[in-house]
Amino acid sequence: MSILKGAYTAMITPMLPDGSVDYEGFRKNVQFQLEQGIDGLLPLGTSGETPTLTEDEEEKLLNIVLPTVHDFNKKTGKDVKVMIGAGSNCTRDAVRYVQRAKDMGGDFALVVTPYYNKPSDEGIYRHFEAVSKVGIPIVVYNIQGRTGKNISTSLLERIADLPNIVGVKEASGSISQMMEVIEKVVSKHPDFCVMSGDDGLTLPLMAAGGKGVISVVTNMIPGLMAELVHDCMGGKFDEARKIHYRLQPFFRAAFVDGNPSCIKYAMNVKGLPAGAVRLPLVEPKSEAKVIIEDAIKKCGL
Repeated sequence: MSILKGAYTAMITPMLPDGSVDYEGFRKNVQFQLEQGIDGLLPLGTSGETPTLTEDEEEKLLNIVLPTVHDFNKKTGKDVKVMIGAGSNCTRDAVRYVQRAKDMGGDFALVVTPYYNKPSDEGIYRHFEAVSKVGIPIVVYNIQGRTGKNISTSLLERIADLPNIVGVKEASGSISQMMEVIEKVVSKHPDFCVMSGDDGLTLPLMAAGGKGVISVVTNMIPGLMAELVHDCMGGKFDEARKIHYRLQPFFRAAFVDGNPSCIKYAMNVKGLPAGAVRLPLVEPKSEAKVIIEDAIKKCGL
């Protein structure tokens, strides 16, 4: 089973002025990520505005990223991974999306806690039990702020006992919970990988034993974040700390008025394909734009 580690980009979905998907822009972003040394790509995550994409649009995006990464790996001898967002608050649909990720050749499927329904712990366990049977490595996505439900460490311990559950994208916002997961889950399953879902917590989590980050800011600065993560992986925490504190203003600015609205605005400022967001998301407020622009300048990006 593949081991999850390194810097992954939770990719945005660029849009054209008429609101349609900018597939050529997406292709350019994939190439940019690969050239900058990213370890993995995550299409169809939250940052990709997946709730507003049709399944046809989703499959067209997958038919760009998967062959592009495959060809890149073949030419360079590298092993960039593709993790495919496959979550739903309907277990039947989640199983179908995970099966699609497997059939199309993804390395991992990212499955978020069922949202809105607010199931009990037993319901969440059975949800992950169902997707685990598909037979592709599954990464659990714990983000209470978007789902209304935190996956406690005791529940994650049960989920980690299931076949094909290989790690967690931890976006609870609690470094204490992340460390508890490493203490209790990783000690039992040494190959279980804890990835930060919060750019600003990457350094402390990796110092505590985390394996990397599934990042938003890497949409714009994949090289710098990959360097930070690789420094941590190599035990060069003094070097990683320099990058961490350099980027603190941008970490904050990237979420000052919603995601992916802010990172898309930042990418537009830098001339990277991004475009607008689809309703119900809207562009950042004018004061947020100033904060983002100031952070780009302050961080020297």
